[in-house]
Amino acid sequence: MPKTEKRKKSQEKIEQAFLQLVQSKEVNRISVTEICKLAGLNRSSFYANYLDVYDLVDKIREWMVKDYASIFHEKRGNSRENYLKLFTDVKKRPDFYRTYFKLGFDQDYKIVYYDKKLANQFFDDKYIDYHTEFFKAGITAILKKWLAGGCQESAEEMMSVIESEYQHRVSGKETYGNQKISFTD
Repeated sequence: MPKTEKRKKSQEKIEQAFLQLVQSKEVNRISVTEICKLAGLNRSSFYANYLDVYDLVDKIREWMVKDYASIFHEKRGNSRENYLKLFTDVKKRPDFYRTYFKLGFDQDYKIVYYDKKLANQFFDDKYIDYHTEFFKAGITAILKKWLAGGCQESAEEMMSVIESEYQHRVSGKETYGNQKISFTD
């Protein structure tokens, strides 16, 4: 087996062992020895890839945040399709999201795109940072509660919760006067 392939396999084993351990323990209680024992590797394999457990967490953060953000790359904005895609992904990979939230990776996520026309219409283009933080916190809280309950509701049912909370503003279905509301360009 080529050296790069062997290294990749070791990294995968280490990451999987860590992700398994973090389900029942806090990061500061997980040792390199425990990770290596569960991964079936020696400590030198761990240290050939990571400085310490926190370096491992940083590497995991990189791919988890990138993976999470990829959901929103196809279509910008707060579209119904994006959130339905998110709920579908959470239901399909609950362990990924439990870990994502447990490790606090959601704190790093920033809403960098929003519809300026809607911001002006609904909020007079004021306090947008506060509105986006409120929205982000609401979505995060709903996802965490849904995960804690075992994702019993369908992705469509969860989307209806969001739509009812935001008066269909994320769906593009709501009409105010003669104007159709949409969160995409």
